[in-house]
Amino acid sequence: MAGRIPEKFIDELLTRIDIVDVIDARVPLKKAGKDYKACCPFHEEKTPSFTVSADKQFYHCFGCGEHGTAIGFLMRYDRMSFPEAVRELASIAGMSVPEEAGSVGESERRQADLLDLLKQANQYYQRQLREHPAAAEAVDYLKKRGLSGEIAASFGLGYAPAGWDNLLKALGKDESTCDAMVEAGLLARRDQGGYYDRFRQRVMFPIEDYRGRVVGFGGRVLGDGEPKYLNSPETPVFHKGREVYGLHRARDAIRREQRVLVVEGYMDVVALAQFGIDYSVATLGTAATRDHLERLFRHAPEVVFAFDGDRAGRDAAWRALNTVLPIMGEGRQVSFLFLPEGEDPDSLVRKEGSEEFSKRVRSAMPLGEYLLDTLAAQVDLSRLDGQARLVELARPLIERLPAGVFRDLMTEQLAEKARVNSKNLSTLLGNSQSPASRRDRVPRPRASGQPSLMRQAIALLVQHPQLAQTVAERDAIAGLQQPGADLLRRLLEHLDSHGSATTGQILEHFRDSEDAGPLGKLAAVNERLIADEERDLVTEFRDLLRRLRQQDLENRIQELGERGQALTPEEKKELMRLHEAKKGLSNG
Repeated sequence: MAGRIPEKFIDELLTRIDIVDVIDARVPLKKAGKDYKACCPFHEEKTPSFTVSADKQFYHCFGCGEHGTAIGFLMRYDRMSFPEAVRELASIAGMSVPEEAGSVGESERRQADLLDLLKQANQYYQRQLREHPAAAEAVDYLKKRGLSGEIAASFGLGYAPAGWDNLLKALGKDESTCDAMVEAGLLARRDQGGYYDRFRQRVMFPIEDYRGRVVGFGGRVLGDGEPKYLNSPETPVFHKGREVYGLHRARDAIRREQRVLVVEGYMDVVALAQFGIDYSVATLGTAATRDHLERLFRHAPEVVFAFDGDRAGRDAAWRALNTVLPIMGEGRQVSFLFLPEGEDPDSLVRKEGSEEFSKRVRSAMPLGEYLLDTLAAQVDLSRLDGQARLVELARPLIERLPAGVFRDLMTEQLAEKARVNSKNLSTLLGNSQSPASRRDRVPRPRASGQPSLMRQAIALLVQHPQLAQTVAERDAIAGLQQPGADLLRRLLEHLDSHGSATTGQILEHFRDSEDAGPLGKLAAVNERLIADEERDLVTEFRDLLRRLRQQDLENRIQELGERGQALTPEEKKELMRLHEAKKGLSNG
């Protein structure tokens, strides 16, 4: 979408949409008390643990932990992007999606027209492969490549006959249609006026979007013409940097395997599928982009790149590594499969079979190993300056990783390979968290299983947003110094201006912030204190805030008390005030 969707529209959309209806249309739900249940669509289970709350407009699976809003469900279940999910829900609600840069209504109508033309073109190409007198050359080519009729039909392969105006004559009924066909990438304009078919004398591979709609084509030339492969140009409905060939067809297999194999060409994808390796996709004549990878990670936690083992393949792999580093969030894995020289996935799977090829995929080189081994090969690790050089080569790459466990482990591996102190290296790479960042984190549950007071307070507030209206002493909240206090304050500030927000609306507001993960987990927490429907929520929440203030006072009292005689006169006065305040809270 050209502009940013206003937050006010998202709030209104979630008010009009019922998450129960959205999910029930895809996963049949059964009433269970106040909520609804089903077997989780995101993991295999026999006993339903997938729960949908109409009150909170929120879903959660107590088996696998998946949770979110109506928007999040479409993104996860239908593999949509955020704008795509918003657009889908808006169409259900009968709303027009605005943008800060203006309305997109006319743009969407135009896109629908282009998609219809592309659908007609796809039907035309498929019909030519069956009926055209010269189609034997295309059929022979597919047979020589070892493709069966069934697999060709499954991928919707077609044929663009030789000649300048076959498609033009079939679909170009008037000038406005011809202009639209140019916009869709099906025709090109002649310098002297008029039009001609963009694809001629080629085997045609339709490119589908996440919903299975044809948005473009790839054409493999028959004979010695150039270019060997021709893709549709960039259009309003087709963007090479976002679309991935074969993804719509492969998504169920990708979910089953929990990995996606990225290869270089259409024919590789089709050939692998014929051999039962049906979880592969291909980028469209371009290197993998961040948008490509974000889309793939929505389908599976692991991405495996397949490259030729020659210099060009190694260079392409290094470019892919650099693209993926900034998005290596928790739970994501990337591996690199280097094929024997002179082989591609198509030829290799035919030579050694699907089982051997699958073994190669499963044993592909992990990203961390590939990164460090590649850099280590450029230095002499028997020398001190070589070890230092390795650190300097790796440092800018590791610093591009998001903060978290993977970055910490990469730092440890680098320290081991370079023979340096891991703590010193961690500090050098900025892995250590500042006191401020530690305060901002939501604390983990205690070892005993009893959640912290802050965790309880935020969980109550995100699940019961109306409690924000009961908080009177905002100054006391502003002074809290415990982990998670900043998140509690941000949540209260948001609810001051969104008093009727549901849990789902809260999560959508914080979707792109660092608070999204912690809030999502607390919205789904299933603890005894949260699950009890008979308790007095207001009294419980106020008591939690009082105990948090008391805990803060005790921490500061202890901190000052440990200094003993070293206290300044001002600190002694502060200590007395703290004791009085603590006494007042205890009596209250």
